[in-house]
Amino acid sequence: GGGGGRRRLRAISMDVTGTMVQFSGRVEVRRVASFISGLNLSRLSLILDNFFYFTAYKQDHYAGAAKWCGVELTQSEVDSIPRSFSQAYKETCVAHPCFGNDSMSAKQWWRHCVIRCLELSGAKMTRDQEERVFQRVYSIFGSHATYAAFPDARPFLKWAHRRGIICGVVSNADERYGDSILPMLDLADKLSFMVFSKEVGVEKPSRQIYEAAVHAAEPWLMRSARWGPDAAPLIPSEVLHIGNDFEKDYLGAKEAGFQAVLIDRFKNGEGEEWKERGAPVFSDLIDVVEYFAREGFIGPNDHG
Repeated sequence: GGGGGRRRLRAISMDVTGTMVQFSGRVEVRRVASFISGLNLSRLSLILDNFFYFTAYKQDHYAGAAKWCGVELTQSEVDSIPRSFSQAYKETCVAHPCFGNDSMSAKQWWRHCVIRCLELSGAKMTRDQEERVFQRVYSIFGSHATYAAFPDARPFLKWAHRRGIICGVVSNADERYGDSILPMLDLADKLSFMVFSKEVGVEKPSRQIYEAAVHAAEPWLMRSARWGPDAAPLIPSEVLHIGNDFEKDYLGAKEAGFQAVLIDRFKNGEGEEWKERGAPVFSDLIDVVEYFAREGFIGPNDHG
């Protein structure tokens, strides 16, 4: 840190799930670095690709939706839902990468995935039942029943906004986060740009999705009171990326030229491993504010 090493940051990009947003009502979370290989299904819950958390409880949202729609599942079918979901998600990702990109809507992609999950679990449904169950699942996963903002997310965005730092999202997700979930959680108004793998056609850790973030953030600098239309082009080293996956959020961002830090909210040992591998790791976004000052970063509205 210190005055001589000041580095100006003009933008912050953020991952969503596990960084700003949490799954509501979970009892235990086990972070799974790569659900495609080596799932530990003996644990009560798992996190899948920084997007949805799924729990192997009786209250499982998929089983609950099926029951609501008159589809009775045996206990073994309910128990198999997390494993079936991971397989269905993997199959759907392979068949239609990046949530279908421009070949299908996100809703069509999730319909394929959800129905395949229940099929793999052994559920017997008519076509009408499939549609009703899917619609209920899709609605639940766009509601407060499944998502909540971490308590430090909005204060952090306000802090950055006061300093004139442009904030946005870079997520391996579809655009529903931006269209409904982040607004529902009262986080969207301080986010100037949103970059989703569905729209870009590539996923983190690809350099291209981080380049897309730079391009998405840059016009907002020209609109800011601090810089105006004569703003110099935004360069990657002026952007801090915050996430919770070593490969996708830390290595991907660093290789694209960004500053990068990781948030370890779940305290299951991964954070220590990330530190050993060279990443700055923090417990929450308030710690990132302290890091910002300690490292001598300054925002556009900071003087000196």
